[in-house]
Amino acid sequence: MKILIAEDDVASGKFLTKLLSKYGEVVLTRNGLEAVDAFVASVNEGKEYDLVCLDIMMPKLDGYKALTAIRDAERKLGIPRISRCKVIMISALDEDFDATYASNDYDDYICKPIDIVKFNSMIQNLGLVKE
Repeated sequence: MKILIAEDDVASGKFLTKLLSKYGEVVLTRNGLEAVDAFVASVNEGKEYDLVCLDIMMPKLDGYKALTAIRDAERKLGIPRISRCKVIMISALDEDFDATYASNDYDDYICKPIDIVKFNSMIQNLGLVKE
């Protein structure tokens, strides 16, 4: 599995990278703009991401706008809806997460601090790994 993480907090980025590296190749970006650029580059190379984890509050381009840009890129590049990457939104505070925003465009969300058991279960429920 190929995984893209967009996380501006260094500690959270390291944590997510370590947590997800057991599932496959992980690329860590520090803001939404870098994430969108990495996503488009991977599709153009024929090496699409299976999972994208977007922190909501990031500099340059927040997680919501990055999600919109990623889904727009998928449409423009002709990736069918059934084949698009899975997206997990990550919020520092439950109150800051707007579950109604682009609700058709993300697959799940989790709040920090991340519960490892819940996160692993979420990945399994998305069909990305087998139990």
